[in-house]
Parts: sequence; C-alpha cells; structure tokens
Amino acid sequence: MRISEFLPVFAALVAGLTLSLGAAAIGARVIEGTSTTAVENQLAMRGYDWVDVQGDGLQIVLTGTAPDEQTQLAAQRAAGHVVDPSRVINVMNVVQQEAIPAPRFSIEILRNDSGISLIGLVPSGWDRDDFVQKLKKASGTGSVADLLEQADYPVPENWGDATEFGRTAIGLLPRSKISIAADGITLTALADSKDQKVSFERALVKALPDTLPVAIDVAAPRPVITPFTVRFIIDEAGPRFDACVSETPAGHARILAAAKAAGVENPTCTIGLGSPSTQWAAAVETGMRALQDLGQGSITYSDGDVSLIAAEGTSASQFDTVVGELEADLPATFTLHSSLPQTQTEADEEARPEFIVIRSPEGQTQLRGRIADERSQAATEALAKAAFGSHSVYSAMRVDTSLPDGWSLRAMAAIEALAELNRGSATMTEDHVTIRGETGNENARAEIASLLSAKLGDGEQFTIDVTYVRKLDPVLNIPTPQECVDRANQQIAANKIVFDPGSTELNDAANATLDQIAEALKDCEDVEMEIGAHSDSQGGEVMNLNLSTQRANSVLDGLLMRRVAGVSFTAQGYGESQPIADNDTEEGREANRRIEFKLLNAEAPDTAAPQDEAQQETSEATQGENAATDTDGAGGADTASEDGETEE
Repeated sequence: MRISEFLPVFAALVAGLTLSLGAAAIGARVIEGTSTTAVENQLAMRGYDWVDVQGDGLQIVLTGTAPDEQTQLAAQRAAGHVVDPSRVINVMNVVQQEAIPAPRFSIEILRNDSGISLIGLVPSGWDRDDFVQKLKKASGTGSVADLLEQADYPVPENWGDATEFGRTAIGLLPRSKISIAADGITLTALADSKDQKVSFERALVKALPDTLPVAIDVAAPRPVITPFTVRFIIDEAGPRFDACVSETPAGHARILAAAKAAGVENPTCTIGLGSPSTQWAAAVETGMRALQDLGQGSITYSDGDVSLIAAEGTSASQFDTVVGELEADLPATFTLHSSLPQTQTEADEEARPEFIVIRSPEGQTQLRGRIADERSQAATEALAKAAFGSHSVYSAMRVDTSLPDGWSLRAMAAIEALAELNRGSATMTEDHVTIRGETGNENARAEIASLLSAKLGDGEQFTIDVTYVRKLDPVLNIPTPQECVDRANQQIAANKIVFDPGSTELNDAANATLDQIAEALKDCEDVEMEIGAHSDSQGGEVMNLNLSTQRANSVLDGLLMRRVAGVSFTAQGYGESQPIADNDTEEGREANRRIEFKLLNAEAPDTAAPQDEAQQETSEATQGENAATDTDGAGGADTASEDGETEE
C-alpha cells in the first residue's frame, strides 16, 4: 500500500482510539462523582457530617476524626450500604483518649521471726535503697527481702509521711503486717500480752502522721474460757447479753451482727479459747433468732448444752414450732433443753397439740408440730419423702409422748391427703383434720374426702377447702416456665435471628422468626423471661455492648407487638462477654452473634425455708383451721366452702 493511501487509515484509527479513551475517562469520572455524592448524602442523613468523602477512581476514601471507635466503624458501614464495601477505604482518625493515670503505689511490709519482706509497687523517683537501709537499722535485722516493683511516675503526695510511719512501726512490732499507700495505712500486729498490746498502741498513736488515716489492729493472746458461755435474754427491758464469748474474730463479728439485728445497742462479746465446736457462732446465732421468734424468754449456752426458756403466756403451738426448728437447725454437738412456763388456765386453753404439714409453691414440704415418738417421727418423715421427694422435705417435729392413741396414723393420713394437692397445708388436732390448698385435679376434693373417711374412721371430723387452678392441670398440658424458655430457644435454633451489619432493626427473616416464637409461647402463663443479645469480639468492647443492648430491645419490642400475654420479657445486652465459640474463626464469630432466652426468678426449692416465711405459712394454716365452721361428719360428705376455679 502506498503511504498516501495508509495515512488516512492510520489517522482514523488514532482518532477512534482517542475518542474511546476520552469516553472511558468521562465515564469513570461520572461513576466516581455519582458514588461520592451518594456516599456523602448517606453519611449526612445518618449524622456523620464530620466525615470527608473523596473519590479516587472507583474507590471511596473516608477521612475525618471520629469521636470514638464505634462511630468510626458505623460510618464505614453506612458508606458500605451505598457502594461495594470493598471500595470503601477507611483512613479516619479517632479522638485521642486521656493519658493513662498513674498507678496506685503501695508497699506491704511483713515482719516475723525470719526477717522482713517488702512487696508492692513504688515510684522510680523515690529513694528505695535508703528506705531499706533504715528498715534494717530500725528492726535490728539484716534480712530484708526486697520484692518491690517500680514505675516511672511522680512520687505521690504524703508518700514520705506514709513510709516514715511504716519504718517506725515495723521497728516497734516484731510480728506484724503493714500496708502503706499515699491515701492510708493499715497495720495488724500480734502482742505477747495485754500489757504489751497497750504499750504498742500508745507508741503507735504517738507516731501517727497528721496527713493520712491509719487503721491499727494489735491483738493479744486470747484467754481460755471454761465453760464457754452465752446467755441471751429478751424481756420487758429489751434484748441483752448476760454473758457472751466467741471462738474466732469471724464468729465474734457474726454474733455481734445478730445481736444488733435483734435490737441490742453496743453489744460486747469476748473472744476466747475453749469453744466446744467450730460451729459455736452459728449455733448461738440460730438460738438468738429462735428466741426472737418466741418474743420473750432466755437462751443459755454452756459448752454443748443449750437451755431455751420461754416467757409465761407464750403460745404452745408457737413454742412447739420454734423448738422443733431449733432442734433441727442446731449442730449435732449441741443438746437442747426447752421449757414453757404456763399458768394452769393457759395450759388448758393453749396446750392443744397440733401436727402441721405445709407444701409450698416451690415444692418444699415442711413437717411441724408434735409426733408421738421417735419411731413415728422416722416413719412420718419417710412417708413424706416418698410422697413429696426426699430432697424437698424439711422436718421440725417435736416428740411428745403424751399424745393420744392413733395420733401418728392420723398424721400419716394428713400427709397422704396433702399429696393430692400441688400446694397447701394439712393441719391436724386431737379431733379435727383440715386440708387446704390448690390443685390441678378437678376431682381432688372427692378423692381427699374418700381417703380421709377410710383412714380416719367413723366419727372423725375433717374440713376440705381446695381450689382448682387451671394452669396446674396436667391434662391441659400448660407448659412450665422452663418449657416456655426451651420453646423460644428451639425456634431460635431452627431460624436464627440475624441482624444486618451494624443494624439494630429487625429484617423480614427476623420478623418471621418472632412470629414463630410468639406462636410457641401462646400457652405460657406467668413466665418471666430474659432476652439476651450477644456479639462477637470484632470492634470495641463498649461498641459491642451498646449494639447488643439495642438489638435485645428490638427483639423485645417485636414480641410486645405480637402480644405474648403470658410472658413478661426483659431485654439484656451482653456484648462480647459470654462467647460460646472461638472468636478467631468466622464460624465461631457467627455462633457468638446470637439471641438467647433465659428464665428469670427461677428458684430451686431450699432444703429449709426461711423461718419468717415458714412461720407465716404455719400461722395462716392455723388461723384458717380456726376460722373454718363447716365440718364433715362420719360419712365424709364435704360440707366446706365450694370449689373455686381460677383461670390463670
């Protein structure tokens, strides 16, 4: 081809290439400008006006200074909603936090027969070697184990006064521990006698610095006390000790706390040697509470013998209950002797023996009152454990050999009748048995009447006051609180609630799961449940905690909108504090980002109920019996109040 023919073709190719490159450049600028504008609008709408957005080809570069790490990451995620997250380059800064404060400097000085030890953290500008040399000189020992660490911070105010007092004190006290800090000093030491204790304390008081507080505790050998005695009295003048000793400082504090709770002003108690039991303080505290329950009287401990004397006029039934509980609660090394002085009229009116069984809503069963002998006591306890569970029976019965014939058989009949109820009480006297409570069995009244008629025989009187409660009915299969929680967690396991990155709003999938949870909980009644939200460890700890809290509240709002009437929900965010998998893997992080349901206020039955509650239940059971006016005759036909039915 001739050159004259080639030149027009070449010129056309160059022109086409130039136009293509120009169009590509214009297109890139358009994309860059569009992306930059879209990201700026998104960030402004979210309130991130402090972010500067710049386009760099297809990349979006974010600059600026964020108030905290959480806000910085949130701005990055917001930009990622507009363009591909891989195109977002985060070069934002975070406001610098305040400088780390200086550590708390302290020295713990230990001195015994083998020498002196120094442990703690001290400022590097302090003359540590000079302090060690002065310690050696003051104590007269060359053995000082220096285990101090140093930190490069200024010497705190009052540090010189504190260390000078520590040096003086350690030279004075051959067996001591002194904790020194710029804000206070704590000193404990042992003296060989009371006189030496007083001498030490006087010398220490003279050396006290004026610039910081000092706590001094110098102990002398404890005296040997025999017999080990406590006598606690409550009468018209109020509560007081006639005598009080304790075996250890911890026991001393426990007894004094019990005395103050009983109303004793400024109680005193001697710490001594000779205690018959390591559980001395616990036994004394138990007896003091028992005397408070009686109202007035005295309790005396003399080594292992305990004497409880009630005041005249104390209710016999109350006395029986308190004595039974005290016998059950005292350690095995203590023997209880009890006495109830009464006038003849009071004895005739109030010495009416009772046997009471209480079954609480939590599943605990209490046996109280009187039983004929120890063999009957063991048999009654065995029957109760078989009927209600061996771990749920608490026995506080009192043996009384003067009870009428057939008492133990009638007590067992009362236990069998109460076993037909979910909760309630059985109260038995010489001539009457009363059964009260709630049940999920609509035929319970008839079954109890039949049982008592057969067990008690002709001529025996009994009252049945039983309420049918719908939610206790096993036929209706109303789920337990724990079953309700399990149902909710099963729905979560099948359809996990997942939030969009950085979002606290429920998406369509999460709403569908909440629909299923609400359906699963529709039969639940009176359940308190926690909604717990958890995160992985990516991002800051505070950010993760705040995000999980907001997500828990979102789930709570979603369930409230679905009107799950029988469940009371509480939202709780845990952040990254409770991982269930390894946060170093994607699978582990996915497992840690979760919603969990947990039962609240779920209490297992105690082996022994608090005394006040138990007495209240006993009192209610007794009052209920006295208030009943309708009784059954020999035929066992129920003439008590009609069944009540509650829809719960």
